[in-house]
Amino acid sequence: MMTYTQLCTNIQDYVENSFSADQLANFTQQAEQRIYNSVQLPALRKTATLTATSSSPYLNCPNDYLSTFSLAVIDALGDYYFLLDKDVSYIREAYPSAATTAQPKYYALFGGQAADDAELRFILGPTPNSAYSLELQYFYYPESIVTAGQTWLGDNFDSALLWGSIVEAYHFLKGEPDLLAAYQKRYDDALALLKMLGDGKERGDAYRDGQVKLKVM
Repeated sequence: MMTYTQLCTNIQDYVENSFSADQLANFTQQAEQRIYNSVQLPALRKTATLTATSSSPYLNCPNDYLSTFSLAVIDALGDYYFLLDKDVSYIREAYPSAATTAQPKYYALFGGQAADDAELRFILGPTPNSAYSLELQYFYYPESIVTAGQTWLGDNFDSALLWGSIVEAYHFLKGEPDLLAAYQKRYDDALALLKMLGDGKERGDAYRDGQVKLKVM
């Protein structure tokens, strides 16, 4: 378990250099970004209920959206119908007229709105014929440990965060290549273990996948 205060102290101790608060924050946030885009952690998944607009094919993504896990339409009876992920071109070809309305079957990530290029939207196909409720399960950027002080990553896998931040700090110092390679190796090893957890152990069980067994020599 590692708080942000402890992380900052460890970064400076390992590289034997002092940094400003802004520099330490930058190293940490760069490391977090790399980690969150390298591993799909179930602990960093959210569920949001969205509402489609009747006769409009567009649906806004949550502000903290990173990537989609699933998107489902919920009908009036409460039944779930999971939409299939397609390219925008597929939806445009399958439903060339936005006036063709029905319960959506497909979705694609469309892009930003003209008024706000940073905001992402989904396009649904066909265009909704009613104001459907939709359940979106998605991966998101959690609040940084820089502002939160303590996060899931710092509490449960601080080695990846520590070595990722150290690599960023040592790059900033333009440090010795051999030592940078050693730091990078420690980060890569920590990330591999985190991927084993997030992309492996947390996505299976002994009943479905069997127990892990090593070959007896």
